[in-house]
Amino acid sequence: MRRVFCAIVAIGVATSLSACTNPYDPGQRALGGAAIGAGTGAAIGGIAGGGRGAVTGALIGGAVGAAGGALTTPTPPPPPPGYYQQPGPGYRY
Repeated sequence: MRRVFCAIVAIGVATSLSACTNPYDPGQRALGGAAIGAGTGAAIGGIAGGGRGAVTGALIGGAVGAAGGALTTPTPPPPPPGYYQQPGPGYRY
């Protein structure tokens, strides 16, 4: 019963923190991808090979996840029509 409770709490925390990021920032996407990849790689490596397999899976999964997160960063959408943007430096009225 304790494992189920811990798993539910971990899933709840992960779900609540998943929205705390900027999807258009490559650094944040790389960090999130690395975390997801390391966790998944450690789980698969632990199941397949035990202790060393978990470490190897975490390292490989983290690297692949970071690269995948950074490389798949979308471009931000354009501002809506009528959106006021402050003039840049050196602009004269």
